[in-house]
Amino acid sequence: MMALAICAASAGAAATPETRQWTVNGVTREALVYRPAVKPDAGGAPVIFAFHGHGGSMAQAARSFALHDEWPEAVVIYPQGLKTAGKLTDPEGKRSGWQMQEGGQSNRDLAFFDAMLATLREERGVDEKRIYVTGHSNGGGFTYLLWTERADVFAAFAPVAATPVVGNLPSVPKPVLHIAGKADALVKFVWQERTMQFVRKLNQCGEGAPWPADASCTLYPSANAAPVVTRVHEGGHKYPADAPALIVKFFKENRLP
Repeated sequence: MMALAICAASAGAAATPETRQWTVNGVTREALVYRPAVKPDAGGAPVIFAFHGHGGSMAQAARSFALHDEWPEAVVIYPQGLKTAGKLTDPEGKRSGWQMQEGGQSNRDLAFFDAMLATLREERGVDEKRIYVTGHSNGGGFTYLLWTERADVFAAFAPVAATPVVGNLPSVPKPVLHIAGKADALVKFVWQERTMQFVRKLNQCGEGAPWPADASCTLYPSANAAPVVTRVHEGGHKYPADAPALIVKFFKENRLP
């Protein structure tokens, strides 16, 4: 397993990714890692794991999400998926993706996440109270799976155009920003609407109101410090242009106690 050095780039330097590799159960796994372009505060660097959708790649996610530009003080990790059969597309599994339930694909992707996290913990300078995860579509589904299986690690979650698999639903209240399109014909909006209702109930949320950080979103305050924010747009199964800024704003508002 390759070590992941956490050190700030020189002031003003453009963010440059490093390709890191891990051997997980005999398989080489990769991720693009952006180290902080700005010196983190005394508490250490926040960390974002960002998972591409089915058929995507770590390079495509880095370009589309660009979370390292929105939060230059953070360590941002864009992992690469392996060939995965999808229930909605690609039944033969010719394209890259992520497991969607515990035990799926022999838990290869949960094991990959555990290996990446172990590397982070071997290094100094990471803020354990500010570890976050986001993903689009299948990557958003894996984000929900990480909430179900690794809830204690994360301060907040931000799935986009995604739902969890029935039977693998989160059980621990956590802050979440869910972004959904009303015209999503792949991960149907009605499914996502049920998911948003589920997490509001899980988190014991009250009535919604415009989110102070961005009025395009709705904030549902939580009785147990696990707010739900939703961004519902008119588009389809896409990653909205405003998603990275919204995700980073939400992550900055939430940390582990």
